Amino acid sequence: MSDKNIFAERKNVEEVEEGKLLAPKFDADGLVPVVTTDHTSGELLMHAYMNKEALTKTIELGEAVYWSRSRKVIWHKGATSGLVQKVKQIMIDDDQDTIWLRVDVQGGASCHVGYRSCFYREIPYGKAVEDNKPIELVFTDTEKVFDPKDVYGDAANPTKL
Repeated sequence: MSDKNIFAERKNVEEVEEGKLLAPKFDADGLVPVVTTDHTSGELLMHAYMNKEALTKTIELGEAVYWSRSRKVIWHKGATSGLVQKVKQIMIDDDQDTIWLRVDVQGGASCHVGYRSCFYREIPYGKAVEDNKPIELVFTDTEKVFDPKDVYGDAANPTKL
């Protein structure tokens, strides 16, 4: 982990909400949620998490670096696939517990499944829910930007959820 400490101590609400210093609130697992959107269109691309090291590297590199909760490793987005997310803007919310990245996606996709966005299915609403029957999702994106098997090989088909 980086030995740099670029984050201020969270002393009080006023300093966190109205102050000039970056003092992110990491959760009990040392993570902060990140929402990533396309900087031009505003399209929601993905949701992920960062730990202190990932946020520090994102700031240093100007490219998105996340923490993989499933693999328990730093994840430089695009290091394997080439689908690097070039940071155009980093925003933090009022109480500094959520990050918003606005990015330019090199290669046109952000989802490891091959779609442009990780949000490629819609949950229908406004109708009665039937008991004991799963809701059927509606695909809003039907064409993949790339084939995950070509990029990730066997890792594209994990055996556990």
